[in-house]
Amino acid sequence: MADIKDIIENDRDKIFTQLSELVSFNSVHTIEELKDEMEGAKNWVSSALKDAGLTVEEHVTEDGSVTLLGERAGKEGAKTVLLYSHYDIVPAGDLNKWDSDPFTLTERDGRWYARGAADCKGNVVMHLAALRALEATGGTDLNIKALIEGSEEMGGAGLSKLIATNPEAFAADAILIADCGNWAVGEPTLTSSLRGSAQVRVQIDTLSSPAHSGQFGGAAPDAVKALMRALDSLYDATGATVIEGTDSEAKWEGRSYPAEDFRKDARLLEGTEIAGDENTDAGDLVWARPSVTVTGFTSTPVDQAVNAVPATAEAMLNVRVPAASDPQEIAEAVIAHLKAHTPFGAHLTAEVIEAARGFETDLHKPALKVLEQCLSEAYGKETGTMGMGGSIPLTVELQDAHPNAEIALFGVEEPQCAIHSPNESVDPTEIEHIATAEALFLQRYQ
Repeated sequence: MADIKDIIENDRDKIFTQLSELVSFNSVHTIEELKDEMEGAKNWVSSALKDAGLTVEEHVTEDGSVTLLGERAGKEGAKTVLLYSHYDIVPAGDLNKWDSDPFTLTERDGRWYARGAADCKGNVVMHLAALRALEATGGTDLNIKALIEGSEEMGGAGLSKLIATNPEAFAADAILIADCGNWAVGEPTLTSSLRGSAQVRVQIDTLSSPAHSGQFGGAAPDAVKALMRALDSLYDATGATVIEGTDSEAKWEGRSYPAEDFRKDARLLEGTEIAGDENTDAGDLVWARPSVTVTGFTSTPVDQAVNAVPATAEAMLNVRVPAASDPQEIAEAVIAHLKAHTPFGAHLTAEVIEAARGFETDLHKPALKVLEQCLSEAYGKETGTMGMGGSIPLTVELQDAHPNAEIALFGVEEPQCAIHSPNESVDPTEIEHIATAEALFLQRYQ
């Protein structure tokens, strides 16, 4: 372990250089004017995998993205480990909110800043660092596959279809999905579960057309008010989600999520309150119970406001559900709840746009126990576990295709990374520690 750790710590300049090169590509999938950026990122990853000793196949997928599948054969009869990450990113957004160019890796106060520095290009270079350290310490008997996709941030539909039509290409005994991270910097963590999710579109209509607020306001039913009141019924007085027909009081059985940690991680403004009462742990709300977030709301835009009672209003709801729950079922329960709580006899229509299952992994299986030990050695402390609020549909698809594969969720991301936000960053020691643990795993797993 000391040799691998030393090699990776002494490899920081290479890690910085590789991450600098990779984050320089504004690789957002589906934006036509960024096709060359996507192509550049894809070519960079393909070349880096080849330099690591893997043969690489490019698969143009149904959604137009390119999935890279690298392979390096081990000894006959050896087990196979698949390493996953992605090279696409979310848009940088308003550049004025960045303290430095989002496509130039910049070091400040010990952290490296750039779009994709953590999610997920930092995990790509972590895999590469682990493979270099492994090779420098004698290699491995394992068969190694590397799966790096190009449309994860846009739903990964292309890879999903590829897995469905060519499942054997992704066969493995252990699958290491590096698209998660630790509880905090320096705290080794395995993710035990991912929430499922659904998108629900809701519309309320009260009038055949807007009515003059001077003539009819006060008596005419306001569609915006009706929708707000219906949506508000999904929350109790503390702000906690309550959906009729679902368990809104479940308790998270894993590590507690202290309020002070949640406030910092979620970047709550001074004086704002966490949902739930004094007996509710934040972990209960984000990992053990369903939640509903209003992600979009439409009526008359403020800059187009007229003195009229709104006739219609719409909202998009993001529903998150515990790993073992059925997202379609809970999304339909949300719709039933809203219909039961729509005021004024308003007309409500709603539909479930999409639903993605959650995922649970068994941390007691052999490969996961080996990885847990490797993480503990790399960090010099016991490895913890946590749930994760996000969804990674790939996990379910790979598990369906290969039920006996052991799937691990880990990576370089932690709350300070601010993924998907301005000034995304990564702590380079996280890349080094996670790479050390992965190299140890590839050396020991058999």
